[in-house]
Amino acid sequence: MTIQTRQMLCSALLCLPLSLHATIVQRCEDPAGNVTYTSLGCPSDHDMQLQNAFNASPGSKSNTALLPPRDPLSRRQTATARQEKQLTVVGQRDDDCDNRLSAEQRRRAIINQQTPAGMTRRDVESLLGRPDKVVSRNGETRYVYNEKKGRSSQVTFDEMGCVKGKR
Repeated sequence: MTIQTRQMLCSALLCLPLSLHATIVQRCEDPAGNVTYTSLGCPSDHDMQLQNAFNASPGSKSNTALLPPRDPLSRRQTATARQEKQLTVVGQRDDDCDNRLSAEQRRRAIINQQTPAGMTRRDVESLLGRPDKVVSRNGETRYVYNEKKGRSSQVTFDEMGCVKGKR
């Protein structure tokens, strides 16, 4: 065989499509209706079914689903189990000011350069910067900001570190 024939044969072999492989996986469903696909095996209390998983190559026009849907009976059971679950709030912002301002009110106050009652010291420092002077008296703390043209502004905090309302 000549070198040119070998090169043509090798290039023809490289152009052939690769064979597609299917894999058998196990579909495990627990008593609550949660489904897990694995090749390692199911726990003893799970229902097991063997599934053929066909992973089509990228760009192919295969219309076969990767994994078949589960049966309608278990879908209904899962839907009722979902309806029985209750909503649980995992986290909530606690600003030590009894959350007097909502996130929207806080954002609006910062945009409008205002310091309404209920803002925290951190919010005020984020808005106005570090104070020029800090005065503490009888559990109250007052931030004094010296502005241009001889004017100054003051923000008064209560003992919890929250902006006090106007009297």
